[in-house]
Amino acid sequence: MENKDIIEITRELGRQLQKEECYIVYQAAKQAADEDEELQRLIEEFGNVREEISAETSKDEDDRDNAKIRQLNENMRKVYAKIMTNERMICYNDAKDAYDVLMNRITAIIKQCAEGEDPDTTDYLPSCTGSCGSCGGCG
Repeated sequence: MENKDIIEITRELGRQLQKEECYIVYQAAKQAADEDEELQRLIEEFGNVREEISAETSKDEDDRDNAKIRQLNENMRKVYAKIMTNERMICYNDAKDAYDVLMNRITAIIKQCAEGEDPDTTDYLPSCTGSCGSCGGCG
């Protein structure tokens, strides 16, 4: 098999991936979140507050306003809570989690095959670390 053959097989995998329901749902949720003006305003506000915090905390200790930092942190938590309770953000996160599970499985199988595992039997076995923040595996 020449390299161009494996590339064409990979492109076919990409075409099939784009037909998967979790991919379609993820793309629709992403677009809906991107088009939600209130959500985008909140995300921008969150970024601005985070920059303000960074600017204030990078000052010399004598010039730093700790009360302002506490207030900014409180503002950031409130904005973050609004973002995370936005219906489109909830849908986006759920769709991304489902899509990530599929992508993790695909990536693991390809990697394992590249390391010599049997393509017919190898699979992705998610291991739980107990930290859900970096995992899309348990669902």
